[in-house]
Amino acid sequence: MSEKNPEMRETAARICRDYLHGVWKHITAENIVLKRVSGGLSNWLYDVQLPEGTVPIRGEPRQVLLRLYGQVHGERALEGLITESVIFTLLSERKLGPKLHGVFPGGRIEEYIPARPLITKELADSTLSLLIAEKMGQTHMMQIPISKEPVWLWDTINNWFNTTTDILENIHNEDIDSRQLENISTIKCINFEHEINWLKTIITQQKYPVTFCHNDMQEGNILLLQNTRKPKLVLIDFEYCSYNYRGFDIANHFAEWQYDYTAPEYPFFHERPAAGPTKEQKLDFIRAYLRTLSKEGSLEEERILMEVRIFSLASHLFWGLWSIVNAKLSQIPFGYWDYAVCRLKNYMYLKEKLLISGLPGSDNTLKRKSIDTD
Repeated sequence: MSEKNPEMRETAARICRDYLHGVWKHITAENIVLKRVSGGLSNWLYDVQLPEGTVPIRGEPRQVLLRLYGQVHGERALEGLITESVIFTLLSERKLGPKLHGVFPGGRIEEYIPARPLITKELADSTLSLLIAEKMGQTHMMQIPISKEPVWLWDTINNWFNTTTDILENIHNEDIDSRQLENISTIKCINFEHEINWLKTIITQQKYPVTFCHNDMQEGNILLLQNTRKPKLVLIDFEYCSYNYRGFDIANHFAEWQYDYTAPEYPFFHERPAAGPTKEQKLDFIRAYLRTLSKEGSLEEERILMEVRIFSLASHLFWGLWSIVNAKLSQIPFGYWDYAVCRLKNYMYLKEKLLISGLPGSDNTLKRKSIDTD
């Protein structure tokens, strides 16, 4: 809904009057400064500012972010909304995310952060990478009142697999862009059920550490605050937060070094395999992460490097399935089929590498011939 719409201006003014204090109590639909930041099927975001010339009197913010939820469908959608709100609140209290100014039926009022998202190449910046590692460590130490079992990864993968199966079974050549025929043909050659079962068997054979994870620490979800003497980061977008294997969060972040989503033309992303972190860059990140947890040590470093090898496969399979689902459902201009093929090819490549070098077992020596690779 446009910021010029009288009903929207009245709604924004009423919510801010009700949930904020100080001079916000006197604002009207006519004098607030309202700007739509973004919108989609699930959320509408508005930048709301006090009228020009108005001075805060009790430490209230001059500017806030008003988030209005779209319609939610089904029990799981509502459950997800509640969980995300709880997580947002706790991260806000612990200064790991934006401050929460108010929660109301249908949305919330958040701190407006003068910041910009990182760009892909900044993930490799030596200073920023260590700060990201610290943020991840702080997040992993949080105790959140939701299920502690690592079921989110498998539940999400299975849900997307079911949707993917339906999409691929019902897709017809005349319904798709001709340039996607090769991508879809490549994807149809993958036995997703087998790959999911194989990966789950490999992962669940070991007791990998489970922590509270962000699960999507790509550059767009990491804000660099402006007007600060030292670099300071804030995490946003907690849609995928859950208890999960810590190795997934770390491996997934490393994978994002290779993907730049700012390409102005189709497919609207660049894949740069050579931009992935070197072993030394991984170790620098892991050491900063472990320092945050007070768990330094070469043994733990090697454990995490092994986890990264395993969970890099999970990251590629996860986002490959996500991309197939969104190729059918999303209205956002993005080369979803191309991206799915990129991620799934990386999954197959890393799987082959892992099988050749040997899978981790109780003695860390389980070899290729011991595993079903069909």
